Amino acid sequence: MTSEGTFTVVVDGRAVEAAWADESPETRRALATAFPLEGEATRWGDELYFGVPVDVGPENPQTAVDPGTIAYWPQGSVLCLFWGPTPASTDATPRAASPVTVVAHLEDIGPLSALPSGAGATVRVAND
Repeated sequence: MTSEGTFTVVVDGRAVEAAWADESPETRRALATAFPLEGEATRWGDELYFGVPVDVGPENPQTAVDPGTIAYWPQGSVLCLFWGPTPASTDATPRAASPVTVVAHLEDIGPLSALPSGAGATVRVAND
């Protein structure tokens, strides 16, 4: 699997294209090698996260991210999808509980915004 270009994120049957970010090549490679990734995601505000079989240290970590960011949280080996404020946010900016590595950006956050409040979701991330 390649860590260049785009890939697909499917959340409860809704497909969204995502583009890899430039600032985290090691983490991107580790995630792409592990594709397909899938799991039952937990919701935390306007963030979904689920465990992935990847163990990579922090790479250009940050806590505040843009809506549509896909990030890897090294503390818990989880992939996070952000589309709005989380309980850690002080405004409308998505904020992780602790630093995350930005790996990609969703092209459309509409399908995530349409999820029922408080609901988890099944997430699949792959090149297909």
